[in-house]
Amino acid sequence: MTVNNGLIVSFGEMLIDFVPTVSGVSLAEAPGFLNAPGGAPANVAIAVARLGGKAAFVGKLGDDEFGHMLAGILKQNGVSGQGILFDQGARTALAFVTLRADGEREFMFYRNPSADMLLTPDELNLELIRSPCRSAHLKAMEVAKEAGALLSYDPNLRLPLWPSAEEARTQIMSIWDKAELIKVSDNELEFLTGSDKIDDDSALSLWHDNLKLLLVTLGEKGCRYYTKEEAKLREVLKFANACGAITTTKKGAIPALPTEPEALTLVKGK
Repeated sequence: MTVNNGLIVSFGEMLIDFVPTVSGVSLAEAPGFLNAPGGAPANVAIAVARLGGKAAFVGKLGDDEFGHMLAGILKQNGVSGQGILFDQGARTALAFVTLRADGEREFMFYRNPSADMLLTPDELNLELIRSPCRSAHLKAMEVAKEAGALLSYDPNLRLPLWPSAEEARTQIMSIWDKAELIKVSDNELEFLTGSDKIDDDSALSLWHDNLKLLLVTLGEKGCRYYTKEEAKLREVLKFANACGAITTTKKGAIPALPTEPEALTLVKGK
């Protein structure tokens, strides 16, 4: 993997995942839980850093023990924390998550509201994107675009966090055309299109003119991809799928993220 001097800035949530100490049970049946750092934007930032890239995280944490622990984990993994703020009036978000015996995930969130939801445009440290809670995200996207940054988008749909399914769909699609790289899961594709088919027609109904790459992840089956720039993409996706496979071998997202040598070992079959 060749890394240039570009900086990857992840904007959004970082939280604590509580994972059952035993596998295949519902949250109610779990005898105990282990805590693990998580949150999709933070996962991306640490994944980039572990693979040898330059990464920064922008977001708000609670001014509590969990919040300071999470900030420390970013620092330990080489992620810039210039964009982190602490809120004394709100707690760090918590998520209880399990993979039940039937293969379905179950979530329960504690964030009413949590600190990550309270970041305002005035609090943004925009130097991270000038140099190389909705309104704050939109402002960050606007400044990043003006600076020539490539915008990627992962809806990371969690319906329990939305007032309704329709509101979730409307808000997700409201910024869809602003992103040049978009990643959705097969379940998110079904949700956004209203179709139960995971095929090319369904995926391409979400394509827009500014899009460079649309990825649809398929769990253990890998992924589908749609792009106008085929050249090196197969090699990139093979590496990405190896990274994804490795993350399933440990509890918690961030503790399971691989280094570049670990991913390359799997790619080469050693």
